This record gives sequence, C-alpha cells and structure tokens, in this order.
Amino acid sequence: MTGDQQSLALLLFGVFVAATLGITTWAGRRRHGSPEEFYTGGRLFSPMENGFAIAGDYMSAASFLGISGLIALFGYDGVLYCVGFFVAWLVVLLLVAELVRNCGRFTLADVLAARMRERPVRIAAGVSSVTVCVLYLVAQMVGAGSLVALLIGETGGRARAWTVIGVGTLMVVFVALGGMRATTWIQIVKAVLLMGGAIALTALVLIRFRGDLDALLSTAAHNSGHGVDFLAPGLAYGGGWTYGGGWTARLDFMSLGLALVLGTAGLPHILSRFCTVPTARAARRSVIWSIGLIGGFYLMTIVLGFGAAAVLGTDAVRASNAAGNTAVPLLALDLGGGAGSTGGTVLFAVVAAIAFATILAVVAGITLASSASVAHDLYGSLSRRAGRTPRGEVVVARIAAVGIGAVAIGLGLLADDLNVAFLVGLAFAAAASANLPVLLYSLFWRRFTARGAVWSVYGGLLPAVVLVVLSPVVSGGPDAIFSGVDFHLFPLQNPGLVSVPLGFLAGWLGTVTSPAPADVPGHAAKHAETEVRALTGAGAA
Repeated sequence: MTGDQQSLALLLFGVFVAATLGITTWAGRRRHGSPEEFYTGGRLFSPMENGFAIAGDYMSAASFLGISGLIALFGYDGVLYCVGFFVAWLVVLLLVAELVRNCGRFTLADVLAARMRERPVRIAAGVSSVTVCVLYLVAQMVGAGSLVALLIGETGGRARAWTVIGVGTLMVVFVALGGMRATTWIQIVKAVLLMGGAIALTALVLIRFRGDLDALLSTAAHNSGHGVDFLAPGLAYGGGWTYGGGWTARLDFMSLGLALVLGTAGLPHILSRFCTVPTARAARRSVIWSIGLIGGFYLMTIVLGFGAAAVLGTDAVRASNAAGNTAVPLLALDLGGGAGSTGGTVLFAVVAAIAFATILAVVAGITLASSASVAHDLYGSLSRRAGRTPRGEVVVARIAAVGIGAVAIGLGLLADDLNVAFLVGLAFAAAASANLPVLLYSLFWRRFTARGAVWSVYGGLLPAVVLVVLSPVVSGGPDAIFSGVDFHLFPLQNPGLVSVPLGFLAGWLGTVTSPAPADVPGHAAKHAETEVRALTGAGAA
C-alpha cells in the first residue's frame, strides 16, 4: 500500500471504530442489568433486524476475503466452499430455528435442560460451546492480525501482535458494556457495509466484462494458467472425482463438506441469535431474511473470485498472499483505476475498512455467546443456587468476556503462524460433532436420556480435537504446524467424517445403556412437555 492508501484505510478504520463505540455507549445506557437484556437484548428485535444480524454474524472475513481468494486460486473447487456454507442454512431453517427458539432461553444448554435437568448435561453443553467459540474466535484473531497488518502495510510480527491486542480489546468493550443490543446493531451495520461493498465490486467486475459471464469465465481460465481445468473439479482436492485423484483427498473433501453443512446448526453464537426475537415465527422469518442475504453474498463472492483471476491473474494473487486472502483488495485497487489513482486508493481503503468491520462484528458475537455459556451454564451449574442472582450472573458474564478476550488474544499471538482455514474447519467440525447430535436427539428422540446427552457431547468433541492433533495439519508435512516432527496417525485434515458419526453413535449408545425411560420418574412427562413447547411455543421464554 502507498502512504495515501494507508492513511485513508486508517481513517476509515477510525470512523468505524468510533461509530461502533457510539453504538455500544448508546446500548449501555439502555441496559437494565437483567440476563434477558444482556444475553438477548430483551427479545425485542424484529425478524428483519435479526436476519441482518445473523447474516452479519455469519459472513466473516474468511467468507469475504478467503473464499474469493480460493476461487481466484482454484476456480471450481473454491466455489464448493460457497455451496457448503450456504446449504448449511437449509438445515438450520428446517430442523433448528423454530424449535430452538421455543425450547431455549439463552444458550444450547437451555434447550437440553427443557427435558433434562441434570447438572452434567448443562456442564457438558457449556464446555462444548465454550470450546467451539474459542476455536472460532482464535481463527478470527489470527486472521485479524495477518489481514489488518497486511492492509496497513506492516507485515512484521509486532504489527500483527498489536492488531490482535487491539481487536481483542475492542471486542471485550463491545460485549462487556453493550451486551446483545450493542453486538446486534454492530452486526447489522457491518452486514449493510459488507453487502454494499460486495454489490459495488460485483457491479464493477460485470461492467468491466460488459455483463458477459462467459467472457469473465473464459478470461479467468486463461489468466489462471490452468486453462479449462480451472473451471472443472480437481485443482484443490488431489485430482478430484474426474481426474483420478487419491481417495484420501476425496475423503478429506467429503469430511470438510460434512463439517461445513452440519456445523452451522451447532454454532453457539448462531443458536443464541434465535432467542433475540419474541416468537418462533419471528425466528423462522429471521432465518429466511438471513438466507436471502447470505445467498446473495455468496453469489457475489463467486463473481469476485473469478473476477480476481480474470483481472489480476492467479499468479499475481498468489504472489501477494499464498492463501489468496488479498485477492479482493487487489481487485478493488485495479477496478478503481490501479495503483496510484484516486479511485483505486479510495476503493482499496473502503474494502480494507469493511474487512476490519467484518472482523470486529464477528468476534463480538462469538465472545458474547461464549461468555453466556460460562456465566449461565458453567457458573450457574457449579455455584450454589442460594448465592446466585440474575444481576450477579450478568456480572460474571462481563468478567467472562474479559477473560475469554484475554485467552483469545494470547492464543491468537501464539497461533500467529497457524492456518486460519484449519482453525475455522476445526470449529465447524467440533460444532457438528458435539452440539448438533445432542440437539437433534433432544428435540426428536423420545427415549433420549441425560447419559446419552453427556456421551454425545464428549463422544463428538473429544474425537474431533484428538483427530486434528493426530492429523497431517499438525505434524508430518512441510506445511504442518510442527513441520520438524511426525506423529500424525490420522490421514485426513478435517475430522468431520469420523467425529460427526461418533457423536451420534455415542449419544445412541449412552441412551440404550441407560435405565429404561419408564424407570426414570417424570421422563415421559418431560418429553411430552418439551414436544408441545417445541412445536407450539406454549410456555416458551
């Protein structure tokens, strides 16, 4: 970046930070100190507002920059990420949204506690939620450090470290002072900015090629260096299905796809958003709004990815960043008139500011969800009931936000050289393995027991973590985290293909080895009550 670009980018960063701090101050003055206000914003958001907030929560910098970069590098194989991330919302719409709103209060553990009051169930759900949130949060922190430091022209370790510390501090302020109300409005503002930026860049790409998509794809294939192979499966996944690639690469792709499609329905910060609207109908309408926004966004990322390959060339994208994370900013610079031009400088700085806004909004939502799990689930289960008060729980949540922020900053600094895509994939795999099985069993299986719930959570979470540690991502290869040693025993990079079935299997096994439901007092009545509540909303919080 030139000095003008850096100055303009920093100015826009400052404007957005000032605006978000203003929103936080406004929200902080309206708070009443109750858990409902802190965790859900008083359940006063409309379906449209919540839909924009969900989209803002989900459309991370990895989506805006990472997926477009993957498409610019690998063509068709990069598009598959868009498919996985988007199809996941059909699972959320059809199986999760309304039922979670009716049965839940603040967190995933509340859904389980609707029919199982045992303390181990809430503790297991709390541990799983915090683990998933921290993994997702570390990925965002690492991305923030690398991305923002690169955009302001400083790629050294010190610049990345101060960026991580700055982002971590801001997210703690947003959550601790403003709660869900501030977080929601920050996400709404971010979603509007991101959609506006994506629409503008997509329009400029289409104008460059006069609306001819065939010319866009043909030019992208030519400038990629791969020819027509760029538009067919195979560049990223070991030869793909049509090129005779190895079965390990094929299974790895299936594992990643399974984690992406099923993981969204188990992400704690997504599930908590369904509790910010007054009714189940509003929750479903929120998801419909978010699906429209997210679907349109991912369609635009496809155009931006192929546009970067066509306008810049794959080699130029890879030369700037091996992972392709700078493809969109470089594309904006070229579309605006090129390096040194006023239009290029402005457009580049705007894209940089939008990426920064994206990171802040996402980390705020994740931090709030994880602090809610600590205060409402873990503290609520481990502390004495006589000494707990609603206001005391909110204080614990704010303290937890500070602690989680400190942990995220520390891990972000230690994980500075780790692969961000690996961390995000692990978070999705952990959510799909631990949270989704227990959620579906609890909502739809009459016989499901507390033992089955605990076994399902730990039976999915532990294998997911252990298999990643034993995978080639951690050791055994030149691109591994510990490239100098080799202790990998598991051939796949993503554990979802194994850990997700294990989560379902452990839940089934724990249930069938439990005492018969007829022998457990109140089991049938609790299930009937939960079923009526889930389907009708009667008795919902």
